[in-house]
Amino acid sequence: MFYKNIHIRMKVVGIIIIFLFLIIIFKVFYIQVISYKKLNKLALSLWNRNLPIEASRGKIYDNTGVVLADNKTTVSLVLVPNQIKDKKKVASSLAVILNTSYEEMYKHVNKRTSIERVHPIGRRLSFDVADKISRLKLDGVYLVKESKRYYPYDKLLSHSLGFVGIDNQGLSGLELTYDKYLTGAYGSIKYISDAKGNKLELTESYEKPQDGMNMTLTVNYKLQESLERELDNAVLKYNPDSALGIAMNPKTGEILAISSRPNFSPSKYKKYTIEEINRNLPVWMTYEPGSTFKIITLSTALEEKLVDLEKEHFHDSGSIRVENARIKCWKHGGHGDQTYLQVVENSCNPGFVSLGQRIGKEKLFKYINNFGFGKKTGVDLNGESTGILFDLNRVGPVELATTAFGQGVSVTPIQQITAVSAAINGGYLLKPYIVKSINEPETNSVVLQNKKQIVRKVISKETSSKVRMALESVVTNGTGRTAFIDGYRVGGKTGTAQKVKDGKYMVGNYIVSFIGFLPANDPEIIVYIAIDNAKGITQYGGTVAAPIAKRILSDSIDILNIKKPKGASEKKYNFLDKKYYQIPDVKGMSLEEAMKALEKFKVEYIKEGDKVTYQSPKSGERILEGETVKLLLGG
Repeated sequence: MFYKNIHIRMKVVGIIIIFLFLIIIFKVFYIQVISYKKLNKLALSLWNRNLPIEASRGKIYDNTGVVLADNKTTVSLVLVPNQIKDKKKVASSLAVILNTSYEEMYKHVNKRTSIERVHPIGRRLSFDVADKISRLKLDGVYLVKESKRYYPYDKLLSHSLGFVGIDNQGLSGLELTYDKYLTGAYGSIKYISDAKGNKLELTESYEKPQDGMNMTLTVNYKLQESLERELDNAVLKYNPDSALGIAMNPKTGEILAISSRPNFSPSKYKKYTIEEINRNLPVWMTYEPGSTFKIITLSTALEEKLVDLEKEHFHDSGSIRVENARIKCWKHGGHGDQTYLQVVENSCNPGFVSLGQRIGKEKLFKYINNFGFGKKTGVDLNGESTGILFDLNRVGPVELATTAFGQGVSVTPIQQITAVSAAINGGYLLKPYIVKSINEPETNSVVLQNKKQIVRKVISKETSSKVRMALESVVTNGTGRTAFIDGYRVGGKTGTAQKVKDGKYMVGNYIVSFIGFLPANDPEIIVYIAIDNAKGITQYGGTVAAPIAKRILSDSIDILNIKKPKGASEKKYNFLDKKYYQIPDVKGMSLEEAMKALEKFKVEYIKEGDKVTYQSPKSGERILEGETVKLLLGG
């Protein structure tokens, strides 16, 4: 019986042992086969260490390949606390180099984390600072590559480009709108450490970062530079509350230049106010457009065949009465009898009121809406406003009259230039855009591309031709004469709009503007300039804004290679104007004969003989009277 019990007990123990062995075998199988990937991943997370390497942000180019937003390589400080043996010494040494407190640095050194990024004092270090840290050769102290955004031309195009934060993330402008394309993917230096965090030999590997995609704009750097220069000069000369300008290709909607004042430096954005860095005035600012809006009234009247510009007349007595309101002309006493073409040339408010009355409120506001006012243009720049229009139900005779000459409505500059482009390009309202394409950095393959986009047809080709003719006449004979460029066909319209504050028009405070284009017969560029409250000068679009636009248009002739047309318009001069004259050929003449032939010019000469052998400028060129012609007399 005793032996029998022992036998049973041995069987039970044996079964238990076998069962335990089966459990162990199953557990080993479960760990090695079923849970291997999960446990291996957890183990690697304990052993692996990654030192992040930041990718370069995508570059931004103008339409000729000039880099407008680039990157500079910098380094940042990263610590592996477990590898730092003498924490007090490291904290003390780094605190001196980084010009911070020992206590602050000791917190970073003692952090209970596998990798500690020293932020912000250890970010984007200068070469000198990084070199001092590198020379110390401290365990657990690493310098890793980072990319810092760099704007080679500082304030140029600042509001549109925008800026980035310390982590290279887009915070405004195109940098924000297209951040997902411009931002790259981090790379890293990987190594395996032991349980104490010490780096194991021969375990280091490098994972290359993926740079962000490059962006090409429709902007032309040279034209942008011209606009920036002219706005800077306007600020110095007139001390305005603000100033802005846009240049566009009216045939495509491509923005060739855009800027405003005040502006800012994207690299030092923290030194500026929120208003200064966030208000891109050409797309954000709204105001009464004044007489540049008359182009819309003119286009509507012509499209509806309600006026014959050259045959029909209007008598301007100096004002026109609409219900209980008396609307005055800018010229005291009025312009008298005029053709409607002269109404346009003279920017006569009563004449445009009469056109508005012919059109009627339903038709006029239908065209205003069709030209894109009262809604966003959809331009790929953030912060765009919609402008304000009268509710049609609240438009009476007075509101109709004031709208006809650009008062009582509120528009944005980008709406204004887009609408006028439609009036002169054959009648097509286009969607404006500034980003031409986004390209993969290594292969340059196109990821995204913007092209000409027609929103709608607004007026006919024939009407558009008549509008161009009338606006060319404004520059040759009317209020836009200061924008005339000899030998070229320029069209345009001035604007002078009284500003509103607290529901009342301000006294002596105007936004003066000019919108001009060339060649008038086939426009390749349109420029809009607006100056807010210019000081020290009579505030008219023709005296302030038109000369600025002229200089930009003049620069565009060479920049865009615009050919001189045949049969360019002749300017109608008044007694204050200097005239252009063609230089005669005086080669072979005596000095006396040459002086007589060049009596309208100042003459400088070097006499080494009796006959003119060389002249500058050459014969056939046109220059202003009183300008200098240089002669060389030889034997």
